Amino acid sequence: MKPAHYTVLAGGTGAAKFLRGLVQVVPEEQVHVIVNVGDDTDVWGLHISPDIDSITYALAGKLDTLRGWGLVNETFRCLKTIEAFGMPGWFRLGDQDLATHLTRTCLMRSGLSLSETVQRMSKAMGIKARVLPVTDEPVRTKIETPNGTLGFQEFFVREQWKPEVRSVSFAGAAEAHASRFVLDSIRDAQLVVVAPSNPITSIGPILALHDVRDALRCTRAEVVAISPLIGNKAISGPAAKLMEACGYEVSPSGVARCYHDFLDNIVIDVHDGAFASSIRYETIGVRVTNILMPDDEAATKLAEFVVHSNAR
Repeated sequence: MKPAHYTVLAGGTGAAKFLRGLVQVVPEEQVHVIVNVGDDTDVWGLHISPDIDSITYALAGKLDTLRGWGLVNETFRCLKTIEAFGMPGWFRLGDQDLATHLTRTCLMRSGLSLSETVQRMSKAMGIKARVLPVTDEPVRTKIETPNGTLGFQEFFVREQWKPEVRSVSFAGAAEAHASRFVLDSIRDAQLVVVAPSNPITSIGPILALHDVRDALRCTRAEVVAISPLIGNKAISGPAAKLMEACGYEVSPSGVARCYHDFLDNIVIDVHDGAFASSIRYETIGVRVTNILMPDDEAATKLAEFVVHSNAR
């Protein structure tokens, strides 16, 4: 019999915080993380996977938690030099971070898939959890604005998510398939957690793969989501703006609606208890606790709550 495992659908910052707590509650080797690749991009000829990096850096204890991205004690000497040559420097790649991107690009050019590359690099970083890109095929988030279509990093980093958003799409998702490991992880999980990540651009690209959504509907595990919103405001990032642009109510109820076809329970903040009745009307259970994670202790308490209140 396979050992029990906990599967987490993950984007970047919020998921990274939660995972740092989760591995204090359950054995790290029993944690599977299915990670968004819609944010992936090419910079200076290198394959960049921002969400995968945030997750692996967090699990390795190397994430710069003050910035919420990149490596701690980072320097940017290469960035300054390449800017002096007239190259764009709006996507801030640090010197240590470059080693990650160079290694990933080299391994993938040698013929390894993204999943194989992530597995090899995670092992080298001492990570015991299984980090799984949702697909090895290209899926890219596109943001439609009044001035044209932007890649997610152009919208989020270069434009600092200021442009008006008309729509969001996931190029390549209709043709892409999740890996067998991803689907098995969902179907055989003891618990599936949708991390407190942006429902549109962090979790959305994962759910845009039809076989992933089917697996979530069919799994025997409880599926629980942690709201990334308190009231009508995102804890961080443009989740509220993007939800509104995509026609969802900006509230925990709207988050539940994003996942309504497969969700069993949602964890919302203590200040949002008034939303419970409207969410339960959608046949989704509601758990109420403090969802803010200012430090690892708070993240651990949230993970304990999620694991124990949803245990079968």
